[in-house]
Amino acid sequence: MREQSNDNRARLGNWRPFFQLIMQTKPSKLKIAVALFMSVATTLVSLVIPLFTKDLVDSFTLSSISQGQIVLLMIAFIAQAIASGLSIYLLNHVGQSIVAALRDRLWKKLLALPVSYYDNHRTGETISRMTNDTGVVKGLISEHLASFFTGIIAIIGSVATLLYLDWQMTLTMLIAVPLSVAILVPLGRQMYKISKGLQDETASFTTIMNQVLSEVRLVKASNAEPHEYEAGKKGIANLFRFGLKEGQVQAMIAPLMSFVLMVLLVVIMGYGGMRVASGALSAGELVAFILYLVQIIMPMGQFTQFFTQLQKAMGATERIIATLEEPEEDHESGRTVENAALPIVVENVSFSYENGETILDDVSFTIPAGKVSAIVGPSGSGKTTLFSLVERFYKPDSGVIRLGSDPIEAFSLASWRSKIGYVSQESPLIAGTIRENICYGISREVTEEELKQAAAMAYADQFIDELPDGYETQVGERGVKLSGGQRQRIGIARALLRDPQILMLDEATSSLDSKSEIIVQKALQNLMKGRTTLVIAHRLSTVVDADQIIFLENGKITGMGTHEQLFESHDMYRELASQQLLVKERVQLT
Repeated sequence: MREQSNDNRARLGNWRPFFQLIMQTKPSKLKIAVALFMSVATTLVSLVIPLFTKDLVDSFTLSSISQGQIVLLMIAFIAQAIASGLSIYLLNHVGQSIVAALRDRLWKKLLALPVSYYDNHRTGETISRMTNDTGVVKGLISEHLASFFTGIIAIIGSVATLLYLDWQMTLTMLIAVPLSVAILVPLGRQMYKISKGLQDETASFTTIMNQVLSEVRLVKASNAEPHEYEAGKKGIANLFRFGLKEGQVQAMIAPLMSFVLMVLLVVIMGYGGMRVASGALSAGELVAFILYLVQIIMPMGQFTQFFTQLQKAMGATERIIATLEEPEEDHESGRTVENAALPIVVENVSFSYENGETILDDVSFTIPAGKVSAIVGPSGSGKTTLFSLVERFYKPDSGVIRLGSDPIEAFSLASWRSKIGYVSQESPLIAGTIRENICYGISREVTEEELKQAAAMAYADQFIDELPDGYETQVGERGVKLSGGQRQRIGIARALLRDPQILMLDEATSSLDSKSEIIVQKALQNLMKGRTTLVIAHRLSTVVDADQIIFLENGKITGMGTHEQLFESHDMYRELASQQLLVKERVQLT
C-alpha cells in the first residue's frame, strides 16, 4: 500500500513539470479561453434541452407547440453545432502550436547537444522523442481537454438540475458514481502502464528501422536480411502485444460502463415508473431524468480517456524534459579567433570515455603554424580522439590545448570551428545537390566563380562537368550516387571554400584506389598550402614528407621526428614503414 501511495504521489508530482513545459511554449490563452467558452456554451445548451423535453412531454398537443418554440429549438441546435465546431478547431490549433513550439525547442536543443550525448543515445529513440512523444501532447490538448472541462460542467449542471427536480431519484442515481469510479480508476492505472510501455517500444522499433534503413547496403552485402527481419518482427510483435493490452483495457471499459448505464436505466425506469404512478413525478420529469443520466454517465468515459492521455503525455514529457535538461554546447561565449596561424600546443592531455578506459595518457606536443604534422600509429591508439579534442567535441580530463598562449576554450566555439577545415575518411555528404554539399555550413553568399574555383582546386570539376546536371546533380542519401574518390574531392572543395587556417585530415585517402588517391593527393596539396595541417594516416607513404611525425601507441607518444629520424630510432615505425614499402614494391612489380 505504501509503495502504491508513493507511486501515486510521484505521478502527481510529475504534473507540475508537465504543465510548466506546456506553459513554456506560450500557448494562446485567448484561443484556449474562447475554445473552452464555446465548449461550455455547447454544454449549457445541452443541459437546457432535457428541461424543454420535460415540458414537451408533460403538455404535448399540436396546439401547444408554437412556431417560435420550433425556431428557438432549431437556433439552439445550430448554435450548439457551430460552437462545438469552433471549439474543436481552436483547441486543435492550440495543440498544433504547442507541438510545433516543443519540436522547435527540441530540434534546437538536439543541434546544440555535444557529440558525447549521441555516443550514449540511439538516433531512433531521439527521433521518436521528436515525433511520437510530442504527438501525444497534441492529442491531449486538441482531443481530450475540451471534453474534460465540458464533462465536469455537464455533470455538475445535470446533478444540480436533478436535485431540483427530485432529490430522492437523484440520490438513487448517484449510487452509480462510486461504482463507475471503482471500475475506471484501476483500469486507468493499468492503461498508464501499458501506454508508457507502448511509447518505449515505439522508440525502440523506430531505432531498429532507422539503423537498418540507413545502412541498407551493409545489410544486403552481409546477407543480413533474415536477421534484421527477425529483429524487426520481434519489435512489431511487441508493439502488437502492447496494442492488444491497450485494446483489452478499452474493451473492458466500454462494456462495463454500458452495464452500469443499463442497470441504472432499469433502476431509474422502475423506480421512476413507481413515482410516476403515485403522482410524485411526471412522465416528462422521468424522461428528463433519463436524458440527464446519459449526460452524467458519458463524461465518465471521457474522464478515463483524458486521464489516460494525460498519463501518456506526462510519460512522454518526462523524456522530452530530460532531453531539454541535457547540458549543451555554448557556441557564443568566448573571444573571436583573430589569427589561427599560430602553433597549436597539446600540453599534458589525458582523456577517457565514460567507460573509464584511458584513451590518451599525458600527451604533449606542438603543431607548428603553417607546417604539416602527421599522427601515425596502430588502430586504437587515440589518433581520432585527439582530433575530436582539438575540434572540441570533448574536453580533456586533464591538461590543456592552446592556440599560441591561449587555451582553445577561451575562444567561442563557433569562432574556433570556423577556422578548422576537416576532411574525414568517409567524407560524409548530405542528401541534396553537389552545390549544396560544397557550400554546406557557409552562411555567406557563395558566387559561381568561388564555387568553380574551389571545385577546380579539389580536382572535382573534372567529374562534375561530365554529369548531365553538373553542380545540380543529386548525390543521394549520404552521397551514395558518387564514388569514394568523388565524395572525397567534394569534401576537399568544401574545406577549400571555408578557407580554414587549420586543416585536419583523417585518413583522407585510405579507402581510395591508386588512381583516385593520386588525384585526391594533388587536391590535398592545394588545400594544405600555407595552412597548419594535422594528418592522421595509416599509409606512411602519404606522410613521409610531413614536417614532423608523431607516433602514438596505446594513448602515449613513443616517438616524434621526421620520417628519416623515426626510421632510424623507432622500431615499430621502422617495421611498419618496411612492410608498407615492401608491399608497394610488390604492387609495382605486378
